[in-house]
Amino acid sequence: MTQSKPLKSYFGRELALTLSDLIQPLVPRFPAESFVESVTRQSESLELKGRVAMIAAELHQALDMPYEDSLEVLLNILGPENETEQGMFTNGYFLMPVAYYVERYGLQHIDLSMHALYEITKRHTSEYAIRPFLLQYEDQCLERLMEWRTDSSLHVRRLVSEGARPRLPWAKRIPFIKGDPSHHLALIEPLLNDPSLYVRKSVANHLHDVSKDDRDLVIHWLAERQHSGGEHFPWIVRHACRSWMKSSEMKSMQELFSSAIFTT
Repeated sequence: MTQSKPLKSYFGRELALTLSDLIQPLVPRFPAESFVESVTRQSESLELKGRVAMIAAELHQALDMPYEDSLEVLLNILGPENETEQGMFTNGYFLMPVAYYVERYGLQHIDLSMHALYEITKRHTSEYAIRPFLLQYEDQCLERLMEWRTDSSLHVRRLVSEGARPRLPWAKRIPFIKGDPSHHLALIEPLLNDPSLYVRKSVANHLHDVSKDDRDLVIHWLAERQHSGGEHFPWIVRHACRSWMKSSEMKSMQELFSSAIFTT
């Protein structure tokens, strides 16, 4: 995708045609013509989020199958995994309605849906779609996220951090896991020195989110790990604490951290 035109413009007739071309070989009865016509007509008055939700709803109606069967079809059109660190608006953007489909129609199918989100995020992202599952199935999702921290895919590892961010941009805020910010810190700790900058940016932003509600907790938690955090740790600290790096609190932070944290 190029950004030479508004992002929402990609989510209309062009995307409906793409999805139809991918689905029809798997489901010959898929009503491509009416699907494309309906998406084209409705998209004209909608912004990006509305278009994504509308396309997911039109997919649901056009497939006209139980969720399990529809999901199998959609998983078969995902395409190759994203091997780069480029984000969702560069690679796999056309899967945004597919991720929303899982979010909207799969909430009662936790195992199937979590598997789907795992596969989708390797090609697009599931950072938004996973949040309702995290709210409804807190223990099961936390267990799955803990496993995904060591996944070979950097996009899966990033999902661990990005999907659980309390203040993820463009998304509704979610409460701390089990009402305790320390669960977030424990979740992302193994990712502090992740080899992927894309993952580390998410970790720093996650810490920044948590700090907006409990700054002292984050600062002291980071200070305790400064000698074991790895080569990327100074950058993590500076990025996580960027909101007050030039404030009066900087002096107290410098007393907790080694000078190398702020001079590297």
